[in-house]
Amino acid sequence: MYIMPNLDRVFIVEIINLMSESNFLGAKAYALQRLANEPNPYLTYHSLQHTRDDVAVSAYALAEWHELEGEDLMLLKTASYFHDLGFIYQRQDHEEVGVDIVREVLPTFGYSRDQIEIIGGIIMATKMPQSPNTLLEAIMADADMNSLGRSDFFEVGALLRKELALFGAKMTDEAWYEFETRFLGNHAYFTDGAKALYSDQKAHNLVQCQAILDKIRAR
Repeated sequence: MYIMPNLDRVFIVEIINLMSESNFLGAKAYALQRLANEPNPYLTYHSLQHTRDDVAVSAYALAEWHELEGEDLMLLKTASYFHDLGFIYQRQDHEEVGVDIVREVLPTFGYSRDQIEIIGGIIMATKMPQSPNTLLEAIMADADMNSLGRSDFFEVGALLRKELALFGAKMTDEAWYEFETRFLGNHAYFTDGAKALYSDQKAHNLVQCQAILDKIRAR
């Protein structure tokens, strides 16, 4: 006699989850389409690949490590695809532009005002210097810096160096490796997940950077 109400509640929850996933998939497709169709040739680092194949992948991995699920996971995933969308308009303060985009666009995908404000906070957590206030913001901040603790750190860094040069900030080898060494040395991940996944390789990358810098200075 009392089974159907419970089943009804389960069914309603499942429907809500399906609707949320549908909203997310639409929002994700929107962000990726704009990154693909409105590329800036100067953005050799902050590109479609950076969002889709780097930051989003890391955000998913950190979310799994921290056992996120439900709405929190959906909001983090959404932010990961929108976090650099402001770059299609401008480099300076692109995070604020990205927040403006989500406030304009995400209501059309069924996101509530509260959800959009949370996503905006997650995006702003990537702005340097990073200062996240919540776990979702901390995960996003760490995901955006995951390449510091990857084995392809130097390849990724070369893309950033090229982008900076295209925007007028060309560096000598010595200046570049001074920058990289200082940045790695001063950086710290916020989440336990990022520390577990990336800290060892980041320490190795720092040693290698310092060795390259020492070799350049010894010439």
